[in-house]
Amino acid sequence: MIGLISATSAGQRGCEHLATAWPDDVRIYDGPVREAVGRAFAECEQLVCFLATGAVVRLLAPLLRGKDTDPGVVTVDETCQHAIALLGGHGGGANDLAQRVADVLGCRPVITTATDATGVPGLDTLGWPVEGAVAAVSRAILDGAPVRLDTPHGVHPLPALPPNVTATTDSDISLIVTDRVTSADDRSVVLRPPSLVVGVGGSRGVPADEVLALIGSVLAGAGLSPRSVAALATVDAKADEAGIVEAAERLGVPLVTYDAARLAAIDVPNPSDAPLVAVGTPSVAEAAALAAAPGGELLVPKRKSAPQAGPAMATAAVARRRPRGRLAVVGLGPGARDLLTPRAREELRRASVIVGLDQYADQIRDLLRPGTRILESGLGAEEERARTAVAQARAGHAVALIGSGDAGVYAMASPALAEAADDIDVVGVPGVTAALAAAAILGAPLGHDHVSISLSDLHTPWDVIERRVKAAAESDLIVTFYNPRSRGRDWQLPKAMSLLAEHRHPSTPVGVVHAASRPDERSEVTTIADLDVTTVDMVTVVTVGNTATRNVAGRMVTPRGYRWQT
Repeated sequence: MIGLISATSAGQRGCEHLATAWPDDVRIYDGPVREAVGRAFAECEQLVCFLATGAVVRLLAPLLRGKDTDPGVVTVDETCQHAIALLGGHGGGANDLAQRVADVLGCRPVITTATDATGVPGLDTLGWPVEGAVAAVSRAILDGAPVRLDTPHGVHPLPALPPNVTATTDSDISLIVTDRVTSADDRSVVLRPPSLVVGVGGSRGVPADEVLALIGSVLAGAGLSPRSVAALATVDAKADEAGIVEAAERLGVPLVTYDAARLAAIDVPNPSDAPLVAVGTPSVAEAAALAAAPGGELLVPKRKSAPQAGPAMATAAVARRRPRGRLAVVGLGPGARDLLTPRAREELRRASVIVGLDQYADQIRDLLRPGTRILESGLGAEEERARTAVAQARAGHAVALIGSGDAGVYAMASPALAEAADDIDVVGVPGVTAALAAAAILGAPLGHDHVSISLSDLHTPWDVIERRVKAAAESDLIVTFYNPRSRGRDWQLPKAMSLLAEHRHPSTPVGVVHAASRPDERSEVTTIADLDVTTVDMVTVVTVGNTATRNVAGRMVTPRGYRWQT
């Protein structure tokens, strides 16, 4: 919950604005300011104070307990010009909250933590448990001192780290990524990746305490950190076993289950007749652990619990997941920076490797973290870029494959996903397409059913393209032409327009937009009869209206009513 506090009518309006934007996330605290701040500090995970920063500092000082427990606090000035992350920038989420407040109020976020200011990922913001000298190692990274990156179990999809943090660095300052119990000293930080899966079996009525005690002893005996446990796994027949369900809840991890037939097909070192009779598979703990860690290894074979009285009721085994790379296919939009979506920005900052066309990489270099590797190539190498991106993800990296517009529309998503298997995580990030950007400039040409057709016959035979244009013409669909004309392909657009003209009046509006949203943007609304195809090139989008489309005050408008108009 986010507590909102104000002292003036202007501040109260700010509180109400946030409450309207986040109705389920906030609570407004009324009454004397000192009491309101005290109650909100004790009851909420975060605070937004519409008060002077100095006043908030004095009010908070007696309440502070420690950075691991204090809420994140953002202050907003009287005129709502700045949202200042004052307390708990990372641990309390104040940096992110300041950005959210700024997005709602239209003000400027002020974030002063060194890592955020320099673009270096905070070690305590990566979403993994962290141990050790976070401040000291972060300081070394920021100062450019050599820091050794130790990843004994393979590459993990971390954000880009600065060039002074490498696996080949010889330094006594270290960043260690491991699921093994390792003591962090005053010169090191240990990151705990979510790499372990504990397979669990149990007799009917097995107590949660017995399951948890077994898991704890198994992990300790193998020198594995419980903070790296990503899930418990078991057979479907135990999905509602109260003790196992409660154990997962108390560990704060999901419980995943598999049907007996799937588990029975997994080769394990210690099969048994007892679970085969009871639930239909000769192994539960070992097989479930391996099922939840595809491509991984069994670190700890089946162990039985040791209750103080009575027979053992629980079994457990531990498997390590193979690190999975991450491929984000990111649409950058038509070119203007303000049409790049916030989600796309986040993925670019999350990536350690960028793959893309050189001119698209140039558009976003300033948004990348220091140390991000850029693998760029020229026009006509789409399949090569797709293969490169997938290979980098398979090597364990966090990869962003970039393209203009929406990556799934005549862009990189198709070749990349055709190449990718289920051994990597794939995320699609939508972008504003050229058709949508052009339509917004032209007016409202896409107000009814519409279709996009590429006139490039590089990958599609012309007879197929021609058949699609004829179908669009006959069905009276609004048509947006991509890749309409180049120096080497100058006859396709006139031919396509002649096909449409067989079914539409010569006065049908046609919109031509060159370089939508870019500095050299130009546009016009003309007609089928008057279209000058020599003004069209490969960065132009041509939109042809249907029989209902009209030119209204120089804008293309297609009525959205479903009563057909002629």
